[in-house]
Parts: sequence; structure tokens; C-alpha cells
Amino acid sequence: MALKKMESIWFNGRLVPWDEANIHVLSHVVHYGSSFFEGIRCYETSQGTAIFRLTPHMRRLYDSARIYRTEIPYSLETLVAAVKATVRANGLRSGYIRPVVYRGYGEIGVNPMPNPVEVAIATIEWGKYLGVEAMEQGVDVCVSSWNRFAPNTIPALAKAGGNYLNSQLVKLEALANGYAEGIALDTNGNVSEGSGENLFLVRDGVVYTPPVGASILNGITRDTVITLLGELGVTVREQIIPREMLYLADELFFTGTAAEVTPVRSVDRITVGAGRRGPLTGDVQAAFFAVVQGEREDRYGWLEYVER
Repeated sequence: MALKKMESIWFNGRLVPWDEANIHVLSHVVHYGSSFFEGIRCYETSQGTAIFRLTPHMRRLYDSARIYRTEIPYSLETLVAAVKATVRANGLRSGYIRPVVYRGYGEIGVNPMPNPVEVAIATIEWGKYLGVEAMEQGVDVCVSSWNRFAPNTIPALAKAGGNYLNSQLVKLEALANGYAEGIALDTNGNVSEGSGENLFLVRDGVVYTPPVGASILNGITRDTVITLLGELGVTVREQIIPREMLYLADELFFTGTAAEVTPVRSVDRITVGAGRRGPLTGDVQAAFFAVVQGEREDRYGWLEYVER
């Protein structure tokens, strides 16, 4: 489905009409994937539109650029304000925000340094990434034949555009074989993450999730869920997870800005638990949405409101 156009995009320091936010076909990013981006959601609450963990997301954007020796030509505070301005300009009540930093038009060689660093911020209306019914019924997934990249090849902690060529292969393979999503293993054959989601596994009341060293993106929703599980009195272990544990899990669920908290009902056609959202997943999901929709006290300062 084509994106529904909105009024404006923040483009290199100013709001411009949606159709004018363009780049040159010879921009470095087109040829070499030299971009860094974030996915952020905003939610409609009784107190107005709230952006979920905006500043931590934007800080990670700077971290991703730093790994690639890229200096963003705006301060963190400027871009945080720019996100809010873009949401406000488009009248977005609930939806998705995409800030992206990229190397623009300059030279055609692999070396990115001669090319300017440009920044854009777009907002779109976007519902449930894996489908509304998936939030309760769960999704069917497979273990991908494509592994996550090895250490010292591509930095997994950078949310860089080029990284998502690997994610596309995972996703395309899953869809071609009739699954909604794929789970990638790391180069040691242990569980890493989905094509665009972190993964949590429940077994005998204990929750397991792969560590940062398993070639995962250190997800902000992942961090949120770990905190919420702690509030629920659930033990969380960040540790290496062998593939076969996926088939023995009582519950599995994905987390991420797009996926939010989405249960997994089968892996490689082996049913997980009762084949639908499990009780602990349901508890975490309810706690998460209570926070982001402003229905409970925001004790961690996770919501940043947009003044109209």
C-alpha cells in the first residue's frame, strides 16, 4: 500500500512540502547505503499526542552516525524539537516518525567523507506492523537461512540503512515460504532477532532474550519491556539462546517500535504454547499499551508531549 501523503517533511533545517523532499539519484546513500535512521511512534492520549521515548531514540541516531564517523550538522536538542514540529505541522495524532541522516550528493566513490550529511524527518499514519489480529492471535515465523552479520563485519548496534539489506533477505524468505516473519541466528547458530524486531522467550515463568553480543540492535522497546517485566516481578535473563529453545518455549514475542509487543504462535510450524498470545505476553502487552496511551503514571518519563 502506498504511503498516504502528509503536509510536510522536515528537510535540512526547514519544513518543506511533502513532494519537495527529494534527493539526487547520485547521492552517496543511494549507492552505498550510507544512512542512519530511527523508527518512533506517537500515540494519542487524553493529554494530547505523546511521542514514545523520543530523546533516547534520537540519541541512538547520533550513536549510529558516530560509529560511521558521521557528524550530524544539528544538535540533539534541535532534532528533538524538529520531530515535534513535524508532528505538529502534519496534525499527526497517532502514527510513525522516521528521522533519517544520510550522505548526499557529492562524489561517487566509496569514501563517504566528501559527501554532505543531510537530515530529514517524516511522519506517516501507520497501524499494527504485523496486523491487528496478530496482537492476540500471534504470527507464524520461521528460522531464516540467512544469519545476522558477524562481529567486525557490520556493526549491529548501528541502525544503518545498509544493515537492512540483511533484514530484507530474512523477510523475503519468510514471506516466500508462507510465514509472517523470520528469526535470524547469529554466526554461531544462536538466536539473534527478527528482521526488524527483538525477541523474548518464556520458559517456566522465566523470560530470556538474546544479549547485545548476539548481533542484535539494542532496541528501545526491548529496554522498555525488560523494565516492565521487572515491575511484574518476572526474572529476565539476557543470555545466549540456542535455536532449539524456540521449539520448547511456552511463549515467544517480538518487540520493536513497529511491532510493539507481538506474540509468536509458531516457529517452523511447531506451535508455541497454546498457539496464541500467552498469559505473560498478555500482561506485558497490557502494561506497554497502558504506558504509551497515557493510561497509567509515566513514572520513567517515557512520553514526550507535542504542544499544539
